[in-house]
Amino acid sequence: QVQLVESGGGLVQAGGSLRLSCAASGRTFSNYAMGWFRQAPGKEREFVAAISRSGTSTLYAGSVKGRFTISRDNAKNTVYLQMNSLKPEDTAVYYCAAVRVTGWNTFVTSSGTYDYWGQGTQVTVSS
Repeated sequence: QVQLVESGGGLVQAGGSLRLSCAASGRTFSNYAMGWFRQAPGKEREFVAAISRSGTSTLYAGSVKGRFTISRDNAKNTVYLQMNSLKPEDTAVYYCAAVRVTGWNTFVTSSGTYDYWGQGTQVTVSS
């Protein structure tokens, strides 16, 4: 089992920044590819960003590319999502997720592939 706990959400004005953290415990963190997803009210959960075990391979949704940065610190068992130039449409509950993969540079974008999920953290961007 892997336990994931997100933090760092909150209320921010449009154009502002937030940094989300996701702390993992229970298994060897570096064995897992990680991802961030979000779900806005009345909408389906959507992919935001993914990162490989090594941290060198990343992928972003088009809507956040150039504004968000995913990173990880395997020594601290933590994955981060730096969010800059926030927009009201970024308002959602943000979830981190983990999936065990064998490839050191493999990342995963499909939510159905992930095995473990955090409880989510609310991000609200006011206009």
